[in-house]
Amino acid sequence: MRTSGILWSLHNYGKWILNDWRRFAEEPKSKEPMSRESESPQTIAGEPPMRHKRGGIYFEDFVVGRLYEHRLTRTVTQMDNMLFSNMTLNPQPLHIDRHFCERETEWGQPLMNSLFTLGLMIGISVNDLTVGTTVANLGMTEVKFPHPLFEGDTVHCSTTVLAKRESKSRPGMGIVEFDHRAFNQDDRLVAECRRQALMRMRPR
Repeated sequence: MRTSGILWSLHNYGKWILNDWRRFAEEPKSKEPMSRESESPQTIAGEPPMRHKRGGIYFEDFVVGRLYEHRLTRTVTQMDNMLFSNMTLNPQPLHIDRHFCERETEWGQPLMNSLFTLGLMIGISVNDLTVGTTVANLGMTEVKFPHPLFEGDTVHCSTTVLAKRESKSRPGMGIVEFDHRAFNQDDRLVAECRRQALMRMRPR
């Protein structure tokens, strides 16, 4: 019975995720940008910014200093914590044992797995910035979690373009450095990192 109950929960969780994304895909598409930007779009030689057919931004169209406030938000759940910790073979009771957290920690409740938080923060940015234009992630630095994130918190994120340069070894590509930040529903900073990505240039 216990195993069947777990399978039933996983089945319904998957249906919930699928239905949520179906609703998002079926929403009427606004002509407004998918993120709020800190300044009006700049152009290259008078041309409007070009996006990949999937929505990603090409190397040339990233403007250093521009801030993107992503419209997607996400409430994190106990199921997220349990599944992610299980899939990564992480038995840390800070994430999977509420009794332990209530009795033996200063938090009094489980903390979200920090690598889940990191992945969510970067994942939220993808729909606005890099779908179809990323060649590869090159690295992440200065990863920090300045405030705890708990089950039931709702996350929103922003991305700032810090720097960019053309690749010396890969023609038609360039390296962009992003500063990603995640906040809870009270606008407390819960995660941040710098990420370097190899990006495609506009098709020639």
